[in-house]
Amino acid sequence: MDTPKREIAATAARLVVEEGLEYGPAKRRAVRDLGLSSRSGLPNNDEVEAEVRDYIALFCADTQPKELHALRSLALEWMQRMAAFRPHLGGAVWHGTATRLSDIYIQMFCDDSKSAEIALIDHHVDYEPRMVNGFHGEQVEALSVHAHSRMLGEEIGVHLLVYDLDDLRGALKPDAQGRTPRGDLAALRRLIEKDSE
Repeated sequence: MDTPKREIAATAARLVVEEGLEYGPAKRRAVRDLGLSSRSGLPNNDEVEAEVRDYIALFCADTQPKELHALRSLALEWMQRMAAFRPHLGGAVWHGTATRLSDIYIQMFCDDSKSAEIALIDHHVDYEPRMVNGFHGEQVEALSVHAHSRMLGEEIGVHLLVYDLDDLRGALKPDAQGRTPRGDLAALRRLIEKDSE
């Protein structure tokens, strides 16, 4: 990685950890904050994630594991609640780089896209429908809720992304680093047990 890209990645990582920004907005703001040209080459997400891990190890090693455990526990609650829709956890909470400022991203694979929305209505859950980028860059419906984390004592954004059932097959292919990009309920339970050891 060349020097400007490394600087952008390091600055973006700080913004991700300290301000809870997503990778894309963090990279764009890092370019502005560093006074670089908007045409500057950007680091890829894996490069930013590596810097995020370094930043957490340096500045948040005493707090981040507890925050991550709280977020994974809250994700587990929501995945159990939405178990009928084959929920899979992705993003920073799954990969272990989340802090209390991170949102939770749960991908659901539904026979009928409206059934998840109806389930939230039946449980009297306030949600906001929106469109977000999916795991292939396509637009996907997200049902966003504010969920209270007892462990953190604050509201956390939980985004339930609604995919077709057919999308599940491609969803579990390893990412560029050979990791599983998301995990189901059983996989999340194993992560939480491992964190507790």
